[in-house]
Amino acid sequence: MTNSTFIIDNGACTAKVGLASEISKLVPNCIMKAKSERRRPFIGNQIEECRDASGLFYILPFEKGYLVNWDIQKTVWDYIFSKESCSVNLNQLSVVVTEPLFNFPSIQEAMTEIFFEEYECHSLLRINAASLSCYNYRAEYPTTKCCIVVDSGYSFTYIIPYVNDAKIKEGIRRIDVGGKLLTNHLKEIISYRQLHVMDETYVINQVKEDCCFVSQDFFKDMEQAKYKLENNTIVKDYVLPDYTTLRRGYLKDPEPSNEQQILRLTNERFTIPEILFHPSDVGIRQMGIPEAIMDSIKACSEETWPHFLSNIILTGGNAKFPGFKDRVYKEVRSLAPAEYPVNVYLPQNPITYAWYGGKQLSQDSIFPNLLVTREEYEEEGPSVCFEKFDV
Repeated sequence: MTNSTFIIDNGACTAKVGLASEISKLVPNCIMKAKSERRRPFIGNQIEECRDASGLFYILPFEKGYLVNWDIQKTVWDYIFSKESCSVNLNQLSVVVTEPLFNFPSIQEAMTEIFFEEYECHSLLRINAASLSCYNYRAEYPTTKCCIVVDSGYSFTYIIPYVNDAKIKEGIRRIDVGGKLLTNHLKEIISYRQLHVMDETYVINQVKEDCCFVSQDFFKDMEQAKYKLENNTIVKDYVLPDYTTLRRGYLKDPEPSNEQQILRLTNERFTIPEILFHPSDVGIRQMGIPEAIMDSIKACSEETWPHFLSNIILTGGNAKFPGFKDRVYKEVRSLAPAEYPVNVYLPQNPITYAWYGGKQLSQDSIFPNLLVTREEYEEEGPSVCFEKFDV
């Protein structure tokens, strides 16, 4: 069955795609336009062909975590299935496609319709990315009955408790902080302090990925960041790309200014990811991740608490910040009852973890029973999907 399954973890920032028999490919889930080449839209990975990626303009299919622009999404999917990217013909394939939690029925129906009627796929499974992460984790640790998935992606951070692969709906929490908000906040701070970068989403997103880390002691780091250059371990210079000799910037120790255009970064390096732990820093009146994990666990029955606390899984792009896992562990440990052990699991690649969960699932004997085939869809219409997919 494996060879005939195509998995799309359709994230709001990156789609993780590929045949289950291969490895996951990352494709930017958007269309970009560049000032340097006004006529040509860059779809997905075509951005690598762009000569000058400064001032990129993004057209995204997702808005606030939900798929709203079908024309853009369809264009990206067409690109993914084309010879240029994965080169697949879906009418022989089962497709696993992820969708957000609490997705709107109208979006679910449109998605199902596109895969069956336009791409004519053989069979379909719509599922949440977090459920695939849970499946992947339980395949690695078969004795685990409960786990809690922290999915910190582009639009939101979700916290979802699972018992035996089933979501505990009353325990699901959402924090309105994701990678997009962090990048935008970094753009504002840099624009205010040193250089106007409000149009430079692409470059500043790279700056965030290359420079930021999660502080283990916020106030101590704030003090450290005030020191003069020679005693300051936090301050770094980021050399910006010029798109002639340098396509991606890099971090280096500060030195007296030279010809290259640099950003000097001090406390931005850790105050930006700090928003995940204190959303109120930017006026969002919500709990940070550790409190939300505890709040989620406490909404479940008490006998499950020790199991959840020892199986906390971190996924999504924000989990890649250095120090993220240690900080989540430290704070959950201080909030949790002392008699329960706490264990936080960070996969080797938190971005593709759900995709590999889909790969595992496609090899399971239960997999064919989860699918809706094209014949069933043609006979019974979209209602068969609403009955079969627990989303």
